[in-house]
Amino acid sequence: MERIGVVGCGLMGAGIAEVAARAGIDVIVIEQNVDAINAGRDRIEKSLTRASASGKLSDEEAALARENLHFSEKFGDLADVQFAIEAVSEKESIKLEVFKTLDAVVQDPGAILATNTSSIPIIKLAMATRRPGQVIGMHFFNPVPVLKLVEVISSLLTSPETTARVNQFASGPLKKKVITSPDRAGFVVNALLIPYLLSAVRMLESGFASAEDIDTGMVMGCAHPLGPLALTDLIGLDTTLAVADSLYEEFKEPHLAPPPLLSRMTQAGLLGRKSGQGFYSYKK
Repeated sequence: MERIGVVGCGLMGAGIAEVAARAGIDVIVIEQNVDAINAGRDRIEKSLTRASASGKLSDEEAALARENLHFSEKFGDLADVQFAIEAVSEKESIKLEVFKTLDAVVQDPGAILATNTSSIPIIKLAMATRRPGQVIGMHFFNPVPVLKLVEVISSLLTSPETTARVNQFASGPLKKKVITSPDRAGFVVNALLIPYLLSAVRMLESGFASAEDIDTGMVMGCAHPLGPLALTDLIGLDTTLAVADSLYEEFKEPHLAPPPLLSRMTQAGLLGRKSGQGFYSYKK
């Protein structure tokens, strides 16, 4: 894995690209236009600057990471990568199109195509390619440079060699802790986390308790670093809704159905931190 591609440079894509670049890997980041590239580059630069200022990263290490990062609008620039991971928005149609394109442009017959999806079945994305045995889920957690966990998800067609290579890549150069999951909605973490977040939204929606009291109860009563509503804001209400929809579609259990408040806030563009407003305000 000497040269990899990252498709998308939002919160997750930027974090993945940064972690790989800090590991000494040559990274090419693909975004849809110059504005998106500039926003992604700024996001990574701010993260590197924070890490340097806090002493977690030396100035030399930060400089090396910057040298390892390259940005482009052209998928064709991924032709020679050994590994590509998509981190675009959590919409099945968009991800399917990305995988069709990656399959067409990545020339290395042994290259692995990975997805950072938190809700879409890996097999659906794999079947959009001519190499389903080399398609795998690699689910990072936000903020990627800080959180050490990666879920590795093999579909029914993912080859054992692909799984072994990705496990080694994540636990070796990227220095992540790997847990594995079958290809089922929510994987491990979200299958446990999302019902908890939905319960908190229902509690707020019903008037049972305020957002502040719900979050304070879980932070101070259960030693959680963030309350469930603040965590939903961090994840993104749209992403939370997408995962909940996926879980409900697969299992049809009532507690997995998204509460109306979550759906309405997403429709209103109140997506949490990334939009400046969710259950709390993040506007300066």
